Amino acid sequence: MQIARVVGTTISEAKHASLNGLKLLLIQMYLTDGKTSDGFPLIAMDTFGARVGDDVIVTSDSDLAKDLRPEGTTPLRWCVMGIQD
Repeated sequence: MQIARVVGTTISEAKHASLNGLKLLLIQMYLTDGKTSDGFPLIAMDTFGARVGDDVIVTSDSDLAKDLRPEGTTPLRWCVMGIQD
């Protein structure tokens, strides 16, 4: 699990079938201090309704991605697990 900030949303006209109906977010990971940005923005699937500016808890656990999508296989690595208060 890691903390990230939602910096935007993304859309696509052509995408993998497992991504249909998902909200895709652009997230910026934080270093362990919780304030310093780490690396390039990434794409994460969201089922919690996070908005731009929210700090979210994300994971790269593939089992969670499989549980959230009935198709099972998805090319997406990051999933939002919750919104930080």
